[in-house]
Amino acid sequence: MNNCTAVMGFFLMEFSDTRELQVLHAFLFLLIYLAALIGNFLIIVLVTLDQCLHTPMYFFLKILSFFDFCRISTVVPKSILNSFSNKSAISFLGCVLQVLLVIHFAGSEVFILTAMSYDRYVAICHPLRYNAVMNRAVCVQMAAASWFFGGFFGGLYSGGTFSLSFCGSKRVPQFFCDVPSLLKISCSKDHLTINISVTAGIFYAFFCLLAIAFSYVYIFSTVLSIPSVQGRSKAFSTCLPHVIVVATFLLTGAIAYLKPVPESPSILDLLLSAFYSVLPSTLNPIIYSLRNKEIKTALRKLFVEFYILQKVI
Repeated sequence: MNNCTAVMGFFLMEFSDTRELQVLHAFLFLLIYLAALIGNFLIIVLVTLDQCLHTPMYFFLKILSFFDFCRISTVVPKSILNSFSNKSAISFLGCVLQVLLVIHFAGSEVFILTAMSYDRYVAICHPLRYNAVMNRAVCVQMAAASWFFGGFFGGLYSGGTFSLSFCGSKRVPQFFCDVPSLLKISCSKDHLTINISVTAGIFYAFFCLLAIAFSYVYIFSTVLSIPSVQGRSKAFSTCLPHVIVVATFLLTGAIAYLKPVPESPSILDLLLSAFYSVLPSTLNPIIYSLRNKEIKTALRKLFVEFYILQKVI
């Protein structure tokens, strides 16, 4: 059976059939997208320029912001453009790239979050060995590993998904191309390749979650043994943003990918998918900035330097 999607492409779900609501959705997504871009871009700039932030923790935070920046840019601009232009089409290549890049950056982000939990574990449980264990070479290797695993699963999922036939409906029950929705409209009976890919992805995510959980078991047991209240508070304050980010990312991802795909998604289904694709990338900079004195100090310094530069010019 010939796969005709290579020529015709797909049609994505819209949040509403009403033109006014489509425009409202586009403006709302545009505001959220700009907030996510500005927040993540600021963290990348601050960590790059401020020497005080050249530590492993902020090195991983910068990479996390880059992945968030890329992941939201893979999904949201196309949805905004479709809503403004009153169109819902996406090319076959565009759909392949969305699946490839969303899985790539999500897979990379899972590993970076695991690396960040290991960094906090070493910093709190083995502070005297921190500089030796978390040296520059180790940090670069972890960053490279995150990119490798993300690329591996991105290629595996996109290859497995688009090896299937799409001979019936081309309407994807989602506002972007994701694996569960594409499997829903596939007419292939044999899903062995993508089933193996999904199983491998579940084991990968479970291993990372287990590593994060073990790290925090040791972290909390060490923190609770600190006699000083101020010391415990400081240790918890460095871990709390990471715990919130991990919980947000994994919870929204589980809701989006583990729930069954309905034949005709409701607005609630689309909003849940929007939370997974938009919420973590938008909230991460806010979560890390609100409780982080170093980030606030670096931001003030940047604004002061910019103000002085404007005065000079």
